[in-house]
Parts: sequence; C-alpha cells; structure tokens
Amino acid sequence: MSRKTTTTVFTALAIAAALGIGAYVYQGTGQAAAPESRFVLLDGSTQTTADMKGKVTLVNFWATSCTTCVAEMPEIVKTYDKYKDRGYDTMAVAMHYDPPSYVVNFAQSRKLPFKVAIDNTGQIAKDWGDIQLTPTTFVVDKQGQVVKRYVGAPNFDELHKLIDKLLAET
Repeated sequence: MSRKTTTTVFTALAIAAALGIGAYVYQGTGQAAAPESRFVLLDGSTQTTADMKGKVTLVNFWATSCTTCVAEMPEIVKTYDKYKDRGYDTMAVAMHYDPPSYVVNFAQSRKLPFKVAIDNTGQIAKDWGDIQLTPTTFVVDKQGQVVKRYVGAPNFDELHKLIDKLLAET
C-alpha cells in the first residue's frame, strides 16, 4: 500500500470511529496470499495458514474488551453454523493484550463452535498487516488468497453473499 493510500485508509478509519460508523472495508487492487502464520488454539493444538487451503475461512482479530467484537460474535457464530458443512471455517484470533483466562472464559461461556487462537506475542497480528484495531476480519478463499478485509463489524448480508460466491468456486 502506498503512503498516500495508507494515510487515506487511516483517515477514513479515524472518521468512521469518531462517527460510530460500522465497518470500513478495504479491498486492495488484487488478491494477496494469506500470511504464513501458526495459530495456537485454546486446546493447545496448532494450525497454520496452509491448513486453511481448500476451505473458505474467516479470520477474525478480536478482543474480549472490544464492545464491537463482543456484539458481532453471535453473527459470526450464526455465519459459521450456516456454512460449516459446505467447506467454510472460522479462526477467531484473540489479541496479544487479551488475558488468556478472559478468552477461555468468553469462548466457553458463549460456546464458540469454531477455532479460537490466542496471539500471545502479537506476531500473528503483525503478520496480517500489523492489526491494531479490533475487530479486523479477513475472508480467505479456498486457494489461500485474502479476498476481503473488514475493519469493524462487517455487513453480514454482504459477507454471506461473498461466502456463497467463494464456496461455489472450484
């Protein structure tokens, strides 16, 4: 991203945040491969970005202290439930500053049905574009390409249309 584009994106984010506007959507001028990352899940198992290939995957950076993140989580669960049997997956990545016990409690008390990882070191957030704002959500296609990035809660009707389209692709 050029310096001018970066400045424009950050200005738009600041304005959107100040006005309480929902998501800011940035879609670059082409797809890029999802960054190589190693996710440590709450059960201690690991998954890598390479493991996502063959599925459409939602990668959601969030925090228990983020009110928008907490508010959007039921919609993320509904989306997962709607598409999970069709080759769709979700990876919820808790930010490095989120206490692990809070993340575990949140995931258990809300019975999150998808993978939840904790980014203890902040490296995953750095790998995915130095994520600072939550929620930040990526849609990754079956080939491992990032096709959409949302900062803030996505419009879930539009997200579902995108998922339908990506799942239909071979």
